[in-house]
Amino acid sequence: MDDDPAPIPPQVAELLQPGTSMGGARPKNVAEDAEGLWLAKFPDRGDKWSNARVEGAMLALAAECGIRVARHRIESVADKDVLLVQRFDRVPTPQGYLRHRMVSGLTVLGAEDSHTDRARWSYLLLADELRRRSAHPSQDLEELFRRMAFNALISNTDDHPRNHALIAPTTQWELSPAYDLTPNPLTSPEKRDLAMTCGTFNRYANRTNLLSQHAQFKLSRERAVAIIDQVQQTVAARWEALLRQQGATQADCNAVAAAFNYPGFELDPTQALAAR
Repeated sequence: MDDDPAPIPPQVAELLQPGTSMGGARPKNVAEDAEGLWLAKFPDRGDKWSNARVEGAMLALAAECGIRVARHRIESVADKDVLLVQRFDRVPTPQGYLRHRMVSGLTVLGAEDSHTDRARWSYLLLADELRRRSAHPSQDLEELFRRMAFNALISNTDDHPRNHALIAPTTQWELSPAYDLTPNPLTSPEKRDLAMTCGTFNRYANRTNLLSQHAQFKLSRERAVAIIDQVQQTVAARWEALLRQQGATQADCNAVAAAFNYPGFELDPTQALAAR
């Protein structure tokens, strides 16, 4: 019949099967349309909510917090949510794709891609590299600090060095747009860690810890406090509305609610660490 749905291509059907691995933490592939190339992120067997809609909402929330983010959209494929994130390292031209130079934070830090090698997994060391490499270090350092605060306030525990990058759209390097922003509510309400060192108290996702090394980002304490306050207020006020705008269900919202502005963010780090 003419109104029967078109058959799903075998390649797409394979990607949509729960548990399909295309490399990395989630099933993914590259898609192309008139606007360019997009990284398509597919659902996974272990998903406890619609990751596409939640991650899409986090990109939108980050943008409202003043963070430069990758363009994205959500598509429904065979009744499955798929997040499309535009590749900012490829630019379409009449002659084909122009490839920008890009290096991951892992490469910039000279680090190993292993949780057992955390010595150089550090926002503070990445700030050092931005001072040396970025064409506009003051702007990028403030941006990195803002992203660090945002990750702490949405409990993003997947902010490892591969989820940061430098890109050279011209002859000079700069911090790439943000990507891979995912909340994790399934951790302690008192003590949550980022993937990278963010202050004197190591990886503790805590206001006092974030402020402890504000000078590394060429920020006054007053400016650092203002950034954290603005991000915190925006996250608290907007996370649920943006999730719903991105098509997340109320059940999705309930499942991730504990990720945002968690109580331990305002605790005295010495007391929190002593209680462990």
